[in-house]
Amino acid sequence: MKILAISDVPSKALWDFFDKSRLEGVDLILSCGDLPAAYLSFLVTLGPCPVFYVPGNHDKGYLNKPPEGCVCVDDQIVQYNGVRILGLGGSMRYNSSTYQYTEKEMEKRIRKLRFQLFRKKGFDILLTHSPARGVDDAEDIPHQGFECFNTLISRYHPKYMVHGHVHMNYGMNIPRTVSVGETTVVNAYERCFIDY
Repeated sequence: MKILAISDVPSKALWDFFDKSRLEGVDLILSCGDLPAAYLSFLVTLGPCPVFYVPGNHDKGYLNKPPEGCVCVDDQIVQYNGVRILGLGGSMRYNSSTYQYTEKEMEKRIRKLRFQLFRKKGFDILLTHSPARGVDDAEDIPHQGFECFNTLISRYHPKYMVHGHVHMNYGMNIPRTVSVGETTVVNAYERCFIDY
């Protein structure tokens, strides 16, 4: 299965200079947040496949006008073509805005998923906005990752964790992919393709 992962900045190649051939063979689009709802709606309308998304810390507008035709997978496990996807959007809390959580609040969200995790026997892709703590994150609170994501990875060994939030152009030499045990962690900043 070919997956297009997107996050944080709309890709000019996919929006401003759209060419349908760039989406040829794509089976699923995963959005890690902080993207305009119109962009996601555009991709699901003109693309060949569904768009699953989690909100980022700048997606307050999704509350009133969510991306049309797209599937929000936040706080749930969905299955697509046999692949189980767990969605957990938002970032570390640094002010009182929407889609921001303390470590304890994120842990509580995960605890609420216990039955789904048991019933689905885990998950294959962890789709988040923020990274895991110590993996592609930064020291400033807005860009710190969640420690509880590390716990999910070590307990369920998903094939992929796909996140955004920490832009690759921040000048921190952030790699596109890194391995954490059996899990490949992918920073989806702008766009990248994953062969699942």
